[in-house]
Amino acid sequence: MEFLILIIPMALMMFFMSRSSKKQQQQRQDTLNAMKVGDEVITIGGLHGVLSEVNEKTVVLDCEGIYLEFEKSAMKTVTPGKGVVNDDTVTTVSEEAEVAEPTTTVEETAGDTTEETK
Repeated sequence: MEFLILIIPMALMMFFMSRSSKKQQQQRQDTLNAMKVGDEVITIGGLHGVLSEVNEKTVVLDCEGIYLEFEKSAMKTVTPGKGVVNDDTVTTVSEEAEVAEPTTTVEETAGDTTEETK
């Protein structure tokens, strides 16, 4: 009888642990299957990029103009839909896309501070 008192809680604990593990695996698989062109991803190695092509087992990642091929399982996080797709190229859309005018000239950076643009 005392043997059952020890076995039942252990069996329940193992059941719930395996259930949560299966849920996490299923959620990860669903995330990997839902990846599409234009999604921002981070690989398990820490590389940031935008998906430019998604196949059954591999993806092509655009890292600032450099295209790299990875296994889908190498993706750590996926942020959907921040990219815009035009003619097989992917560019990211940023809220801070405005480019400020330079306040210094090349001469100033070279040591000559006599001329100023703004």
